[in-house]
Amino acid sequence: MNDSQPMEDRNFDDLAHRFKRNVYASLKGRIRLQVLARDFADFLPEFNTELPEFNTELPEFEAEGPKAAHRRVLDAGGGQGQMALHFAERGHDVLLCDISAEMLALARENMAGRKLPGRVELRQQAIQALNESDGLYDLVLCHAVLEWVVEPQALLQQLSALLKPGAALSLIYYNQNGLVYKNLLRTNFKKLRRQQWRGYRGSLTPNWPLQPQQVREWIADLPLQVECESGIRVFYDYIFDPQDRSRDPEGIIEMELAHSRLMPYRHLGRYIHLLCRRLPD
Repeated sequence: MNDSQPMEDRNFDDLAHRFKRNVYASLKGRIRLQVLARDFADFLPEFNTELPEFNTELPEFEAEGPKAAHRRVLDAGGGQGQMALHFAERGHDVLLCDISAEMLALARENMAGRKLPGRVELRQQAIQALNESDGLYDLVLCHAVLEWVVEPQALLQQLSALLKPGAALSLIYYNQNGLVYKNLLRTNFKKLRRQQWRGYRGSLTPNWPLQPQQVREWIADLPLQVECESGIRVFYDYIFDPQDRSRDPEGIIEMELAHSRLMPYRHLGRYIHLLCRRLPD
């Protein structure tokens, strides 16, 4: 690790394919998407997100199935487009904004040949460059982005301003508690004493992991109401034996879902998912 690295938002051009392989093409990705599917079904029924199997192979939209009302979705830092596809297949119009050309290239590959009732616009642009001139959104997704930007609180404020009254913000951020706990279990005490969180250049460890209490304080200062909080990978990452990790994937997902909203487990998750509503003006 080099603490003299310049302070700038992380661009994933150099890690796009590794991210695809290590996250979404793995049980880690399935756990994340299953937690999201459960949270969306419970708290965003208007988006018609119920799926019998919400995993890395997102199913095609079934025209004969129930359709939600047409809505506008912003996927801020949406990378490879898994979530953008999910909502476009349900008839919603999605703007996927990301600074990484390589991530957007993978998103185009994922969308190639699919019949999408909703539209998807891919825009290579910093999230901070978005403004209300494009209109407001019914749902804003910001998944695993805050921990990679220099000014996460300012970004959260900006995303809040892009929501219609009553609209929803789905926020996933990397949890510093989980990083600390994993290093404790590995006896990486030197790293903890120095509180050196930033990973090496090619690492998927974020530059600025966040404390749940800090994020909650930022949200309390905004016209947002938290409706749901879930941990993601509340115990999976702490299973160090590869055989134990792979022995019962369905059981792991079952137990992750069973414990993800319970304290203290949710605040040990490697990621935290918050669903918030924009309060009326």
